[in-house]
Amino acid sequence: MSNSTKEIIDNIFDELVALQESIKKDAADTSNADNVAAPQKVELLTIKECADMIDGLSEHTVRQMVKQGKVKSIRTGVGKNRKILINKADFITYFNAMGK
Repeated sequence: MSNSTKEIIDNIFDELVALQESIKKDAADTSNADNVAAPQKVELLTIKECADMIDGLSEHTVRQMVKQGKVKSIRTGVGKNRKILINKADFITYFNAMGK
């Protein structure tokens, strides 16, 4: 094997090693980006808090919106202590969409 052929093979090998390291680095950066992203905090509001957010909106209307499935909600507790909680972001999004 001549010197020029050996140099070409060595150059190709070096390029392949550099490419492999670059791929590993990109994969590590991607997985770190996924790990770094903090989960978004979910803020839940009671029926009364939702009604207080918007002037002219009654608690009855908010209950009807929940019953009709216009806004997402969860129910907590049982019996008299049961509460309906509504995601604040979804509630605001609903009213923003109505204005369009």
